[in-house]
Amino acid sequence: MGKVMLIFASILGLCFFTINTYAFSPSAWINGHATFYGGSDASGTMGGACGYGNLYSAGYGTRTAALSTALFNDGASCGECYKIICDFKTDPRWCIKGRSITITATNFCPPNFDLPSNNGGWCNPPLKHFDMAQPAWEKIGIYRGGIVPVLFQRVPCKKHGGVRFSINGRDYFELVLISNLGGAGSVESASIKGSKTGWMTMSRNWGANWQSNAYLNGQSLSFRVTTTDGETRVFPDVVPANWAFGQTFSSRVQFF
Repeated sequence: MGKVMLIFASILGLCFFTINTYAFSPSAWINGHATFYGGSDASGTMGGACGYGNLYSAGYGTRTAALSTALFNDGASCGECYKIICDFKTDPRWCIKGRSITITATNFCPPNFDLPSNNGGWCNPPLKHFDMAQPAWEKIGIYRGGIVPVLFQRVPCKKHGGVRFSINGRDYFELVLISNLGGAGSVESASIKGSKTGWMTMSRNWGANWQSNAYLNGQSLSFRVTTTDGETRVFPDVVPANWAFGQTFSSRVQFF
């Protein structure tokens, strides 16, 4: 009986280790503005400053946006999710009443200091601005309006499947795109471990791409990721030893 209880306790402890008990909480509502780009099919939103590439195949679809400097945080906000409502009380002409949409941050909207902030320089600091994929924007605004006032809050991301790791670079330079994160959505820190090494801290290269400068060819790879709300997940041997540059690997682990 004692052995059975010990096994049960061990399994229970493992379950607690793998279950997230601290779900990301929505922020307060904040005022901002929103425009759109990318065309009616959002094809012009592919790529972008976060590095997610083809947003269709990466699972982000057309519900995406480029963030202004005040929100982008030099790429640290990549992957975050925002619920956006058109401010109908402020602009009843161009807002669709009662509609909201949740988008993922996938790009950067650069400032244009040649234009005033209230006439074309929408992404100039310190403005909190979303340049949304057109299909997403048209869920809350009327096309002819062009720009609308919005209320937004950061919310938990809900993604299908687990966190994904795309390995690019070359020998002694692993450039790893960490994508499809739930919960906070954005990465605070990351570490990598080869099957023949200890844990090594990675550094943000650009957007959602993190780099390591170790020789890890022929080794299975594990990752330890901490999101911007302080939650940490370990992804043991998520990349097999026969990996090659240019491949993407999906895990079974997710943030909530």
